Amino acid sequence: MDARKILLGVDASTGTRRALDYLGRLARAVPGLGVRLLHVEPAVSAFLAEEAGRDPLARERLAALCRKHQEAARRLLEEAREVLLRAGMTAGAIELESRPRREGAAKDLLDAAEEGLFDAVCVGRRGVTRMEELFGESLSRHLLEHSRLIPVWVVDGSPRGEGVLAAVDGSESALRAVDHLAFLFSGAPPPRVVLLHVAPRLRDVCEIDFAAEVPEGLEELVVRGDRRCMEQFVPAAMALLEAAGLAGAVETATATVWHDIADTVLREARERECGTIVLGRRGAGGSFFGGRVTRGVFRGLTDAALWVVP
Repeated sequence: MDARKILLGVDASTGTRRALDYLGRLARAVPGLGVRLLHVEPAVSAFLAEEAGRDPLARERLAALCRKHQEAARRLLEEAREVLLRAGMTAGAIELESRPRREGAAKDLLDAAEEGLFDAVCVGRRGVTRMEELFGESLSRHLLEHSRLIPVWVVDGSPRGEGVLAAVDGSESALRAVDHLAFLFSGAPPPRVVLLHVAPRLRDVCEIDFAAEVPEGLEELVVRGDRRCMEQFVPAAMALLEAAGLAGAVETATATVWHDIADTVLREARERECGTIVLGRRGAGGSFFGGRVTRGVFRGLTDAALWVVP
């Protein structure tokens, strides 16, 4: 069984504690799961660094500040490790790392994930308002927007339900999301997996405002194209899940749009008691449609974990 390695960004927030609890539960379901706890230390201003290069006293004070940051990071990481150990993880499955901030917390986490060949980078959603997230004041939002290679897991609150819901639209990105899910649980006792397709309407795939009058035949074109796409997608997705030993635990479902596709995915996850939602970041053909759904699910996420696969 291939090793799975998750990089968890650690800070002093409640969000980090929730993410630790989530990974602790996941580790019980996935034997051999490895976690590296990474704390990105606060940045040292360029002004202080420049002054330290000229002034011995400033250099001494800067060194003291760096030691203070390192000691705080050590305590933070040790406390985080204790949470995972109490959850049943072995000491050998947990690594600790602290590094100074270089280009920002999100970029530093993604760089570390790529350098270490991690299978995902995980963060807990911090206690920021939805308005702050909307305007970009969120580490998790920055990770979701800028990760080009590494799946990003965002944990909000206390995820409810042991099921895993993979929302799929027939795209290559959705198939990569299913492959990520299959890899993570391959060889482990299979969780309950729901492969959900939300059948789109014309307004979900086209941003042109047709007002009240829709040109004849366009809705039917969307329905036919979606059906043809999914007829090809489902066998490919099931083959990945079967190879991972998960096929027997998979339920396929189709839902009609409730308000919009993102709201429908969130509602289905709640009703089916799926505490983990898996999505590809882009839609069919790399369309904006898929990205819009991902952003909508992220904004509405409550007491659930969201896995977004580039």
